[in-house]
Amino acid sequence: MEKINSKDKEYRYHPDILVFLFAIPIINAINFHLTYANISFNSFFINRFLIDLVQGYLAWWIVRWLILTLDKKIPYSADPIKRISIQLLLTTFAGLFFIASTTEILSILIKGEFAPIDFYTKDLLIIAVWFLVINGYYIGMYFFHEWQASIQNSDQFNPKGTGLNVKTGNKNLLVKFPEIFYIKVDGDYVQLTDFSNNKYYLDSSLDKIEKMLPELDFFRINRQILVHRQLVKGFKRIENGKLEVQLEGEFSSLPDLTISRTKAPAFRTWFMPKN
Repeated sequence: MEKINSKDKEYRYHPDILVFLFAIPIINAINFHLTYANISFNSFFINRFLIDLVQGYLAWWIVRWLILTLDKKIPYSADPIKRISIQLLLTTFAGLFFIASTTEILSILIKGEFAPIDFYTKDLLIIAVWFLVINGYYIGMYFFHEWQASIQNSDQFNPKGTGLNVKTGNKNLLVKFPEIFYIKVDGDYVQLTDFSNNKYYLDSSLDKIEKMLPELDFFRINRQILVHRQLVKGFKRIENGKLEVQLEGEFSSLPDLTISRTKAPAFRTWFMPKN
């Protein structure tokens, strides 16, 4: 079975580490130009630049960590506007708090006094804009990755109408329709299981995959799972006009096999077609 781990989730932002490795010194230089009217390349400015550079790298890494954590906790697919709003507020606040607190600590340790007021009225405002730029990169890269995936998914339906293309490791395989047992939602992903109990993850939603499958052979039981006709043993009526699908053999214990009252007639017609 092909596993999808945190490295796969990070890949959608690639090459962010390389980009910000070079971008943060440039951002730092621009901040210096906007903050200081006269810049002399003496030891003070060099030390100040290096300190700010380290702060910038650490603040960016905090923002990056928060974004990857949000990918697990609040994925874009659930509610993009909510996710983007939370991400912007959380990362900007966390980044500014880190910059402000470390600046105050360094100012007290080095100068024996608090940071000047213009640091809060000017410098932090400029830094806040850069955090929005950083977020723009990550949000843009996510949707760019999704756009690329949608193009690939347009080719996932085999032109000859024989099956679905899946990836396992560095291989591309064609799983023919008669070999597909069921396809279900597995966390943030969609998992295909074939008749040999091999499992593959698909880069597409269950809604899109449903449209790719032959309607006579597959049925969408609910939002979580769709099954092949050969897997369905029968069904029984339960409360409120709902149906509970019964599957063959070892797959009979699969969860989420309830069909709603509104979909029950369509399932009966699919399972027991009129001749």
